[in-house]
Amino acid sequence: MKAPRQRLVSMRHSAFPYEGTVPDTGLPFLDATQDGLIGHQSARGGFYAAQTTYSDRRSLLHVGAGYRGSTRSLAIVFFHGNGATLSRDVILRQRVAEQFDASGIDGVLIAPQLAVDAWDSSAGHFWNSRFAPRYLDEAFSHLAPMSGRPLKAVQGSRVVLVAYSGGYLPLSYCLADESLGKRLAGVVLLDALYGEQARFEQWIAAHHRRAFFVSAWSNSSLSENVAFNLALASRDIAVQTGAPQRLSGGGVWTVPALDTEHADFVTRAWVDEPLRDLLSRMR
Repeated sequence: MKAPRQRLVSMRHSAFPYEGTVPDTGLPFLDATQDGLIGHQSARGGFYAAQTTYSDRRSLLHVGAGYRGSTRSLAIVFFHGNGATLSRDVILRQRVAEQFDASGIDGVLIAPQLAVDAWDSSAGHFWNSRFAPRYLDEAFSHLAPMSGRPLKAVQGSRVVLVAYSGGYLPLSYCLADESLGKRLAGVVLLDALYGEQARFEQWIAAHHRRAFFVSAWSNSSLSENVAFNLALASRDIAVQTGAPQRLSGGGVWTVPALDTEHADFVTRAWVDEPLRDLLSRMR
């Protein structure tokens, strides 16, 4: 029997549980108690108990229908937004794996569970920039037998980071300290530029000639994207408007989809199935 192409896998390296500090404040992440439970006080969602919101170690691992395990294969890492679970939202509502396969991309898909069904963008262990390579190595160790390819071939995949909405925070820390190095081929933000603009700007300034950066946005993040584009212009970094014809090599694109509902952005934006559209341009 062939191994299934899609699994929810409990990972030793996972965003949560997390008992460290929050980098911006230096304060403990688990900073509150309620009804005898320890947890985190989120700015948007209030109190969330650690045992229910910050304890899911699973990641969605998916081997694309077009995966070849070659030096040109890609590993797409998808960071979900607030109020989400992998099963209900990433798989069923946003159809991320379906869009992945429909794109025809030669690659594998990896999506970590972040805060479970919570209005909280906390990054957990992804706050440590050195965590991302360890997380990917473990994911690849599961994807190799799922794909039937040697581990070395899967580990050789170039990496593209994709974030929707609040997923921008863990993604931004993956860019710090060059932890992924030249294996990082590009970054895609789907209505996700709500913070960490300086971190994104620094990465683009250093890598835009060899790696791509795409920020697609609705009215929800309009002001942040306008300010960001102006900041890049001040650095003499060219920003192209509209979906790129091809995503290979360097370049920066801004993709407005002003009339799109933020909640629907992964499934309907400048086109239906915008994730499929962008992934197909990476083939």
